[in-house]
Amino acid sequence: MFSAGDTIIYENYGVCRITGTREMEIGHAVRSYYELKPIFENNLTFYLPIGQEKIEAKMHPTLSVEEIYALIQAMPDEDTIWIENETKRKEQYKQILAGNDRPALVKLIKTLYLRQKDLSQTGKKLYVSDERFLRDAEKVLYDEFAYVLDIKQEEVLPFIHGHIQTGIDNLKEEAAIE
Repeated sequence: MFSAGDTIIYENYGVCRITGTREMEIGHAVRSYYELKPIFENNLTFYLPIGQEKIEAKMHPTLSVEEIYALIQAMPDEDTIWIENETKRKEQYKQILAGNDRPALVKLIKTLYLRQKDLSQTGKKLYVSDERFLRDAEKVLYDEFAYVLDIKQEEVLPFIHGHIQTGIDNLKEEAAIE
């Protein structure tokens, strides 16, 4: 159960604040709803029914600063998850976006970024659906990083690159000392 003031991740909307609850009549039934406002989209408010397991399963607390640093540190070692069969790929990527598995989200971004890079060398592009998956995954992860780390959205990718490079440089220094 979530409360007013909680900050959560909800599907592709990214970081949202629960601003309250309200009773609403839809059809002939009165139900309680969470009122959510995405942090990075000021003009949007939406309502989710309270007590609906399928919906509440898509609501996740944001990571801590420590969890974000650990995730960034693990990024270079993450495998890719390219699936040749487009139908199976779409299904798998939809499940990742709907879930709470941040390492899987990192794998998805890494996979599609590397695929995009390889295709661009031959003058090709990602499928439109893969571009959308990449954009949605980046939004969810980068918005969460920006919010938790209190940085601008456009600073997230340089922040990640900087910390990955620092980690690589530290490993090189340690290897040189030994």
